[in-house]
Amino acid sequence: MIFLPRLVKLLVLLIQSGWLGVAPSPTDEGALRAGHGEHGEPGHQEPHKDSYSTFASEFLESRYLSDDGYPFPTAPPVDPFAKIKVVDCGVTKGCIRYGKPGCDAETCDYFLSYRRIGTDVEYEMSSDTDGWVAVGFSSDKKMGGDDVMGCVHDDNGRVRIHHFYNVGQWAKEIKRNPARDEEGVFENNRVTCRFKRPLYVPREETLVDLHLSWYYLFAWGPAIQGSITRHDIDNPPVSDHMISIYKYEDIFMPSTAYQTFNSPLCLLLIVALTFYLLMGTP
Repeated sequence: MIFLPRLVKLLVLLIQSGWLGVAPSPTDEGALRAGHGEHGEPGHQEPHKDSYSTFASEFLESRYLSDDGYPFPTAPPVDPFAKIKVVDCGVTKGCIRYGKPGCDAETCDYFLSYRRIGTDVEYEMSSDTDGWVAVGFSSDKKMGGDDVMGCVHDDNGRVRIHHFYNVGQWAKEIKRNPARDEEGVFENNRVTCRFKRPLYVPREETLVDLHLSWYYLFAWGPAIQGSITRHDIDNPPVSDHMISIYKYEDIFMPSTAYQTFNSPLCLLLIVALTFYLLMGTP
């Protein structure tokens, strides 16, 4: 019913402009004759040559203005994906980096950040993959019975947020998805995403309360037609301690290629070899 006044107005404008072929009234005929001389030549009356432009302008006005005369709101422009800021790590958000020492959200093999926003927790994830990247919340550092959030790059180029539950070594997608305000992008062969999730949730097997501390499982891998496949590495990294969203840490975990000289056993071997070389053989 809200369109009826505009329809009536449009019909009136069409009739006035002569577009509907309605015969002019006697008054209109007199006005027309008054605008011509005795021999049918134009008189001093200005002909109605702007009837179409008047109709068009009023029609556009009725089309783009509400009944109260105010312009209809237009959809805001879509903002590009805001890059993940690592300068905030350990200050206003917690971060976990896996890869080369000194890497950031665009160069780490895997990157995760978290921060509290009201009653939500905002997560940012990025990984060097063209398929999917995920984080799992575990109570024992092992896969199986874990609540998992994943960002999946589909065949249409979009990155969507999915909710999974680990059944053994297999991730089962759960229809109930707690993610909101989700956004993602696939650029430079990286899947990057950002989403919010409620801090508190009703008790359920596939959802954990984020106000509690959990071990974080990190995984990424290829996808086929928007479905995840096995992760890239046999033993995905796990946080060495439980992560609390109330404590903003900046944690670096060296990838396998950079762990050789950082392990305690390797350092012990280096010390022993150095001592042996300095002392000489007996």
